[in-house]
Amino acid sequence: MRKNNKKLGLIIVIAVILISSGCASVPGPKDPNDPLESFNRAMYSFNDGLDRAILKPVSRGYNYILPAPVNKGVTNFFGNINDVVVIFNDLLQFKFSQAAHDTARVFFNTTIGLLGVLDVSSGMDLPKHNEDFGQTLGYWGVGKGAYVVWPFFGPSTIRDTGGDIVDYFVDPINRVHPHEDRYWLMALETVDKRADLLSASKILEEAALDPYLFLRDAYLQRRNSLIHDGNLPKVHYTEE
Repeated sequence: MRKNNKKLGLIIVIAVILISSGCASVPGPKDPNDPLESFNRAMYSFNDGLDRAILKPVSRGYNYILPAPVNKGVTNFFGNINDVVVIFNDLLQFKFSQAAHDTARVFFNTTIGLLGVLDVSSGMDLPKHNEDFGQTLGYWGVGKGAYVVWPFFGPSTIRDTGGDIVDYFVDPINRVHPHEDRYWLMALETVDKRADLLSASKILEEAALDPYLFLRDAYLQRRNSLIHDGNLPKVHYTEE
């Protein structure tokens, strides 16, 4: 645990240094949601190059090799683990009914669904929810802060970055020992998630004039929708 904390602390220090250098190089007027745009675009280009060189080819091979039912089972397995994080944040948001719902979901998927490989709960009128600590902070009124693109991790905000750190320690995968097994699980989860997004990334590449802006706006809109559970507050306009 101490080694993990030291690594996490080092990542945070490096991130602060990178953001500081990015702030100094942003020319001209800034988007209020994206004051770190020059840094973010550099990180977006870095991540995109890494994705094209490694992650996307591996994900295509993953989809090619694994039969669709097995692929779906892997996705369900990690989704069931993630439901533990969802329940944690249900409780922090005082969504007790939803927490009970999601606890039942984990119980049935873990037992009848063979450790979550089969999503039997969705057929029992127990659909999956999406909650994380970044949403919890937003639910209680914490502002999102600046949009930021992290190397390797991708789009986020200052608020969501803090939320990811909390969720990291809640995620059951981070309790797996030995460490080698944990890292293999993390790698498999990353590839599985990327494989599920291959069609979406193709649309992004073909349709967006500026993929960076498209991804940024889509991320911020989706996060705002998740925080409000899809019930976005009405915006009232006044004539000047």
